[in-house]
Amino acid sequence: MINISKVTKKYGKTIIVDNLSLKINDGTVFGFLGPNGAGKTTTIKMLVGLNKPDTGEIKINKYVASSIQSKQTSGYMPEDPYFYDHLTGYEFLEFCLSLSSDYRSKPQVENSDSSRISSNGIITKMLETVGLSEAKNKMINTYSKGMKQRLGLAQAIIHKPKYIFLDEPLDGLDPIGRNDFKNILRGMKKQGSTIFLNSHILSDVEELCDEIGILNHGKLLYTGKVSEFCKRGELEKRFVELINNKQEGIAN
Repeated sequence: MINISKVTKKYGKTIIVDNLSLKINDGTVFGFLGPNGAGKTTTIKMLVGLNKPDTGEIKINKYVASSIQSKQTSGYMPEDPYFYDHLTGYEFLEFCLSLSSDYRSKPQVENSDSSRISSNGIITKMLETVGLSEAKNKMINTYSKGMKQRLGLAQAIIHKPKYIFLDEPLDGLDPIGRNDFKNILRGMKKQGSTIFLNSHILSDVEELCDEIGILNHGKLLYTGKVSEFCKRGELEKRFVELINNKQEGIAN
C-alpha cells in the first residue's frame, strides 16, 4: 500500500503540497491529476525519496519512502528522463540493471558467460517490450523524444518493481506509442505492480486508471474511483468543471 499521511511541502514560504493524505491499495493504477503547478511532480519526488516532506509521512509497503527498503521495490520515470547520451540503449539498460539489488544479490562471476547470458536475456526482452529492439545499438543522442520516453519506461521497470511511479509518461508519444505504453502498464498491473502516474492526457487516464486524485494549489480536491467521478461526463469535462468551480469559489 502507498500511504501519504498529512504531508506538507514548502519551498521558501510557498506551500507546494498542503496537508495531503492518500491511501492507494496494492494492484491499483492510480492517476494523479492537476493543472500545471498543482504539486504533482513534487509529490512524486517525495514518493520515490528524492525529496522529503516538511511535515507528515509517506510510506511505501510499510517503509518510509526515503528508505532503502522502499527504493528497492520502486521504479521511477521522471518527467524529463536523463540519459548518458554516449551509451547505446542496450548499454544504458545494462547499467540500470546492474544497480538492481535483486540482480546484485545473485552470485555473479565477473565476465562469466552465465552472467552475460542472464543479463542479456533480461535486457533483450525489455527492449522488445518497449519497442526499441532495432535501436538497441544506437547511441541515445540519436533517439527521438518518443524513443527516449520508451527507454525511460524501460529503465523504470527493468527490475520488475512492485511500485511504479511515472511522471508524464505519455508525453511526446504518438498514438501507437501511447497504446504500447498502456498495454505495458496493464501487463505490469496483472503481474501485481501498483502504478502511480501523472498525466495531462486525461482520455488515457480515464481508460487506464482504476482511481484518481485531483490536486490544485497543493490541496486534494477529489480522490476515488474513475467510474464514480465520470458518472456525469467524461473525465476531461468533469476535471475542468471541478478546477474552474474551485477557482471561482476562491475568487468569490
